[in-house]
Amino acid sequence: MKKLESTLPNMVIVLTVVAVISGAVLASLNHATEAPIKEQSEKALAEGIKSVMATDQLNVTGEDTIKQEINGKEQVFVVHKVSDAQGKALGAAVESTTMGFGGDLKVLVGFSCDNKILGYTVLEHAETPGLGAKADVWFQNPSAPGSNIVGRVMDAGKPLTVTKDGGEINAITASTITSRAFLNAVNQAYSAYSQGCDAATGATKQEK
Repeated sequence: MKKLESTLPNMVIVLTVVAVISGAVLASLNHATEAPIKEQSEKALAEGIKSVMATDQLNVTGEDTIKQEINGKEQVFVVHKVSDAQGKALGAAVESTTMGFGGDLKVLVGFSCDNKILGYTVLEHAETPGLGAKADVWFQNPSAPGSNIVGRVMDAGKPLTVTKDGGEINAITASTITSRAFLNAVNQAYSAYSQGCDAATGATKQEK
């Protein structure tokens, strides 16, 4: 078999063939992994909802997408309405994303129908390991009431803030920016919850 000459047209042909084959392989791999990744993500969300609502005996009865303009930028929140096995509204779990110290900080927060925080979990973060990453446990430690937000009743007129800003919540040691971002995500989650659900019944508000 005659060897291809090292000419510009031949090199272009070879590179094009390699690029086409590589693209096809990558597309095939992406297609093969897309379904498992989606399934794993949905499973993690389902487990997260049970965790933040503090019960395994629940049904997700609906999902609302709430859009709010915050600091000139549109933010999207997902409100997962939840009921017990008998159909009684328990409240909702809300996905909320804000900008942390290292990047996006995404949390899932559970609210009861009487506006109490039932729990939370950090879904995504890009914070510094060992410092900002502590947000997943710092604010739900029952032995540290000064930082624990679980069980607190939310008040739209009194958002959660760190003590450094005149609030009542102790910030993560050496991570005030992350702490502010986390509490901001919780406050925004509650705002979306209030907009998307009737806090007394869990019923979806009808927007006109």
